[in-house]
Amino acid sequence: MTTIKDIAYHSGYSSATVSRLLKGDENLSITEETRQKIIHTALTLGYDRSKIKTTLEKIAVLSWLSDEEELQDVYFRNLKINLEKYAKLNNMEIFTIKQDKGLDSIPKNISGFIALGSFSEKEIQKLKNSYTNGVFLEINPEPDYFDTVKPDTDRMTVKAIDYFREKGYQKIGFIGGNYYNHFNDTIDMDSREVTFRHYLSTLGLLNEKYILSEGRFSVEQGYNLVKNNISKWKDDLPEAIFIASDTIAIGCLQAFNELQINIPDNIEIISINDNDISKFVSPPLTTFRIEAEEIAKTTIDMLVDQIVYNRKTTKTVLLNSELIIRKSFVPKK
Repeated sequence: MTTIKDIAYHSGYSSATVSRLLKGDENLSITEETRQKIIHTALTLGYDRSKIKTTLEKIAVLSWLSDEEELQDVYFRNLKINLEKYAKLNNMEIFTIKQDKGLDSIPKNISGFIALGSFSEKEIQKLKNSYTNGVFLEINPEPDYFDTVKPDTDRMTVKAIDYFREKGYQKIGFIGGNYYNHFNDTIDMDSREVTFRHYLSTLGLLNEKYILSEGRFSVEQGYNLVKNNISKWKDDLPEAIFIASDTIAIGCLQAFNELQINIPDNIEIISINDNDISKFVSPPLTTFRIEAEEIAKTTIDMLVDQIVYNRKTTKTVLLNSELIIRKSFVPKK
């Protein structure tokens, strides 16, 4: 068991200084370099982080999301709440920097960052040149530079198709959106659609007319995609549809209701996210639950690992999910 005396010996500072720092003595006057050395020594020796009462690291959350995206998607709000929760448990102080402030507004004394959104090639290169420790959430165009944590939406896509096929469905549709890739300055196809297309192609079941995909991941876009493209289907509706997010799915449900297309009698639906509202729409959505809390916990754990052990090899973590069964789709028993 690591003691104060051990930390003092290995750091080169007195036991009194080490003890006062780890107990959070606000009257202790030491340099930032001394503070960092003592803390780093303590953690490297395996001292229990929960016993350290001073802030260990400052972490910047780079939120490159629009206000509309954050308001539309409960997932991102829950993610930020849980990042704060687990940062606090690890004696980390986190603060958010929005895209309009830019990377130049990041304080010099941070120990790492968490990146959420789409970043340009220039921005990522600047992060690489300035910071050693960082985790990208969801989208990471340069996984050789920094760690990545994301839900395994590609696996969810395959599982959704398999659920549909188990019920004998062959006319399977997809509704989704795309995103602006700041790294390449392009509008990119979402990975869920890429996986959907590839998997159905290998099964010989891909039908282009059953794919509606463009624009933002929003309620309004989901509504418009169905209303503006329903004529493609005429009297030949898909039997089942995989929808890329609950946000889009809610808009789709509104449109189907207006068009008097009954869900699930005419079309069954599986979505992704399990937002709080998905259980209250009509019909309640069957959806893959993305655990924002587990993503946040994993992200903080990976940052701690980078900071304490100075790890050079980057990691990518994919989190699996549970299908929450409601009325829009019930799997074959």
